[in-house]
Amino acid sequence: MLLLPLLALAAAWSHGQAQVLLKQREVFITRGHKTTVSMDCIAEGIPDFQHAYIHWYRQVPTKAPERILYIGPSAVSYDNNSYSNKYSSSKKGTNVWTFTINDINSNDVGTYYCAYWRF
Repeated sequence: MLLLPLLALAAAWSHGQAQVLLKQREVFITRGHKTTVSMDCIAEGIPDFQHAYIHWYRQVPTKAPERILYIGPSAVSYDNNSYSNKYSSSKKGTNVWTFTINDINSNDVGTYYCAYWRF
């Protein structure tokens, strides 16, 4: 049995006068039980959610974090076009972004997290 620890975390920082808080729940996947997994990034304090950019990263032990994609007001942009079949992201409601990993396998072990900043 292979346990894929897809860890998500929370981060908070000040942006001008407002504090932004991103919250994620920890997700663990056991191989054979699912082939696709989704995780949410819940935002608090982003003044203009519809025009915000959220970045999704993956980090594996002994390596620097790697940005997979970012989602803006109108589209998802991938850092590597080959990621478009593996990963996706979308906005839900007024403060949630969802990140999805397709065809889960042992190469997907890592820590996945969202980040926010304004361009």
